[in-house]
Amino acid sequence: MTITTTAPLPQLVLRSLDHNWDYARWERLPDDGNRYEVLDGVLYMTTAPSNYHQWIIGGLWQFVGVPCRASGFAHPFAAPIGLLIPGCQPAQPDFLLVKRENAGIIHDGRIRGAPDLVVEVLSPSNPEMDTDTKRGLYARGGVAEYWIARPATRDVLVYWQPDQVLADFIQVRLFASDEHLISPTLPIEFAVADLFAGAPDSSL
Repeated sequence: MTITTTAPLPQLVLRSLDHNWDYARWERLPDDGNRYEVLDGVLYMTTAPSNYHQWIIGGLWQFVGVPCRASGFAHPFAAPIGLLIPGCQPAQPDFLLVKRENAGIIHDGRIRGAPDLVVEVLSPSNPEMDTDTKRGLYARGGVAEYWIARPATRDVLVYWQPDQVLADFIQVRLFASDEHLISPTLPIEFAVADLFAGAPDSSL
């Protein structure tokens, strides 16, 4: 594997030179606390994220996951979990939602189909992985709505209307820190600032 960043950051992303990885090979990897993903045949290993990264995921649970689960609308999940869609064998999103009506894709310990929402918290060590690589794969895989939460600017990019041929989303909107995020496809609304607020350590 080769390091894709030379910056002295606490979280590192390593990428294989081998483009022949698949789900079967992924299943044999060790459970060592790192996150392993296979994206278009390339194995990526990500070391443990920052405390602030995890705090934001906690906010996603609080403002998105808990209300959706309590109402019976959707099932929330957070990494580590395997998402299996075309080009992702698997991906491990930071957070995702599957509507109750689509729960049939949840079986045998994995999410085997396109979730209704995928969220990634942008990492300073390799932002292109979320903004380019995963965005294209999630669109190609038919993910209905994709968010990128950006800790440095405390805002959220929301993408929707995936075009599987173009491998991109047709619609995008930036929700700033002083706005309420209103999902274009789901019954979700919350103050963007609340997602990032209150962390004892907001180091990136």
